[in-house]
Amino acid sequence: MLSYHTAQLSDLPFIIDVYNSTVASRMVTADTQPVTVESRLGWFAQHHPQTRPLWLLKWHDKACGWVSLSSFYGRPAFNKTAEISLYLHTDFRGQKLGIPILEYVESVCPALGIETIMSFIFGHNHPSIKLFKQAGYAQWGFLPTIAELDETKRDLVILGKKIVANLA
Repeated sequence: MLSYHTAQLSDLPFIIDVYNSTVASRMVTADTQPVTVESRLGWFAQHHPQTRPLWLLKWHDKACGWVSLSSFYGRPAFNKTAEISLYLHTDFRGQKLGIPILEYVESVCPALGIETIMSFIFGHNHPSIKLFKQAGYAQWGFLPTIAELDETKRDLVILGKKIVANLA
């Protein structure tokens, strides 16, 4: 069973370990070196359960990853738009957890005042693009060769979805 818990500061080392496990692949994050807990304290503090949550994910009470909603562009006109980040521990990747996680996040968006979710994914990260497209996200932007990882130019794909409150 998948469960969602508001992340606590004591969860940050696990969150950072999961994040850092993606750095070497050059597919998921634009960071080229592992980050530290200390360097992510400000990022952690920007998440608030009522507006921009950061959830620790658990599968049968075992921490399996995290998902967050972050402010987009940092200006008030975009308050109803959030960027989603989803990272799973290596033991839980490919286990079909992505769709239920996205569905959960989308289900709480209306209560958070969020109407639009965006995801920024490297063009060569086919598994993540496939996941988001299966969840109904559409390609809203394409930024060719704007990133460089190990002297290789990489594209950035912007995927988005409008969240509609269930009026039933």
